[in-house]
Amino acid sequence: MKVLIAEKCGFCHGVRNAIKVAEKTLSSKKDVFSFGPIIHNKDMVEKLARGGLKTVNRVEEIPSGTVLIRSHGAAPEQIKKLKENGLDIVDATCVLVKRVQRIASEFEKEGYQVVIIGEENHPEVQAVVGCAKKVIVIADKSDLNKIPRDTKLGIVCQTTQSPEHFGRMLAAIGQSGFIELKVINTLCKEAIIRQESAARICRQVDIMFVLGGLESANTRRLADICRAVNKKTYHLQNWDELDKSLLAGQRIAGVTAGASTPDWIIEEFVNNLKSF
Repeated sequence: MKVLIAEKCGFCHGVRNAIKVAEKTLSSKKDVFSFGPIIHNKDMVEKLARGGLKTVNRVEEIPSGTVLIRSHGAAPEQIKKLKENGLDIVDATCVLVKRVQRIASEFEKEGYQVVIIGEENHPEVQAVVGCAKKVIVIADKSDLNKIPRDTKLGIVCQTTQSPEHFGRMLAAIGQSGFIELKVINTLCKEAIIRQESAARICRQVDIMFVLGGLESANTRRLADICRAVNKKTYHLQNWDELDKSLLAGQRIAGVTAGASTPDWIIEEFVNNLKSF
C-alpha cells in the first residue's frame, strides 16, 4: 500500500519539551508525580509510568516528593496549594499556554470581562479559568448567552482551536451588545500548520488516518478537519486499534498525527501500512 505522511505531524515543541523535562526529572529524583496526564497520549504516559512517573488528579493524592505541572498548565491556586504542601514543583507548561494565562490575568486587571473560546472541560482551558476571578468559556454559538451586554470583553482562544472556528466565534460575539472588544490571537501556529498539512494530504488519498489520544483536543481537531475533506477518515491511538478490513480495496493511505503523538507510534503505523 502506498502511504503519504503529512509534512507536519507528531510532537510539537511544547510537548517535546514536557517529555524531556519529565525524563530528566525521573532520572534525578524519586517520588515524581504528574498533576494530570503530562500529555494527552496514553502510550507515552504508560511509557513514563514504567519509568516511575505517577499520574494523579488531586493535590491530596500527593504525599511528598516532586510534582510535574503538565504541558496544559495548572491554575495558580492549584500551584499555590502544592507549594503550601511542601512539594517540589517542576513546571513543564507549554510557553504558549502560559501566554494565554498571562493575557487572561492582564485583561482582568484592565477591567475586561475575560472570554476564552474553547472546550470548558479541557485542562488548558480550566487552567486559564483559574487565572482570573471570572472567565466565561464559549465552546460554540449556543454559549453566547453567557456573555453579559454593555461590557468590555477581552477575548483569547484555546491554543489548539482552528482559525476557522476562532473566526466564526469572533464574528458571532461581534454581534452581541458589547461596548468594547479586545482580541488577542492565542492560537498555536504549529497546530495551524498541522491542520493545513493534514487537509492537503486528505485530498490525495483513498483513506486517512489521524493518530493520537482520543482525549487530545488538537488530534480531535485534526480528525474533524480531515473528515470534512475525506469521509474515510479514522482517528486511532495506534496500529493495534485499526480494523484491518478497512484497508480492503484502498490503494493510497494518508497519515497524520496530533502534537502529542510520539514518533514511534507514527513509524510503526506507517511501516505496517506499507507492508500490508
